Amino acid sequence: AVPAKIRVGGGTHSSATTSSGGDGVEGDGSTTSEGGSAKGKEGLPMVEINFLCVHKKLRTKRLAPVLIREITRRVNLFDIWQASYTAGVIIPTPVATCRYFHRSLNPKKLIEVGFSKLGKRMTLSRTIKLHKLPASPSTKGLRKMKKEDAPQVLALLNAYLSRFDLACLFQSVDEIEHWFLPRDDVIYTYVVESEQSGKITDLMSFYSLPSTIIGNEHHKELRAAFSYYNIANTVDLKSLMEDALVVAQLNKFDVFNALDIMQNAQFMRDLKFGIGDGHLQYYLYNWKIKKALAPSQVGLVLL
Repeated sequence: AVPAKIRVGGGTHSSATTSSGGDGVEGDGSTTSEGGSAKGKEGLPMVEINFLCVHKKLRTKRLAPVLIREITRRVNLFDIWQASYTAGVIIPTPVATCRYFHRSLNPKKLIEVGFSKLGKRMTLSRTIKLHKLPASPSTKGLRKMKKEDAPQVLALLNAYLSRFDLACLFQSVDEIEHWFLPRDDVIYTYVVESEQSGKITDLMSFYSLPSTIIGNEHHKELRAAFSYYNIANTVDLKSLMEDALVVAQLNKFDVFNALDIMQNAQFMRDLKFGIGDGHLQYYLYNWKIKKALAPSQVGLVLL
């Protein structure tokens, strides 16, 4: 579990309170006075639940409810009463349902391991040519994020995320440094620095989540990049994300994955993202919402 401040509301839900009136977010009766902090831009203290793992041999022993009760108890000790989490399965009741999209960076390998397959009337050479990317990024002023960029990145992120109805509120420079400072095979963050003012105007980031390939003689690992937070203020979002694909390919990633949240749907078709067969449900614990959010209203990425 990771402590975080999540803004539930904003936009059409900016009048959210713990009362049952209006069209906003509604407490379920067991929330504390913290529920009022969902108003405006203050956000609500929550934890992000990242993993709930039970060994295969123990999955019929009903250990999941025990683990959920225990993590709830521990979180409550810190006076936090709400949580956000995601799952690939539907349980009552999602606040948003999103879809995964995939962009091939190494089509030959993806076909060989069974991740994707050749389309009708397509050859391997034509598929490789179709997914060919430029040799280097095209955005002027694009560079890796540095430690000294963190204060500007904090302001940039919170300003951008304020337009979404479910979003993280980053609280400090230290938090930005932890989540965004580039680390090979973990997180890749690039910023656009204005030549005139020297200010950070745009941001592009993705994280690494590789998978083990079982039963293939030639390939042992699938290197997958996942879109994180991307902000295009002075450049075209499509161009910025094409540069993200180029950077991922230069770092030997095989596939670039993205959810259709935030503004991601704007570039997916043009950049040849293919629709995945999996959905991701967003959930809030001990906090309910009257109307499910569209993916474009979600500005929260859980690592």
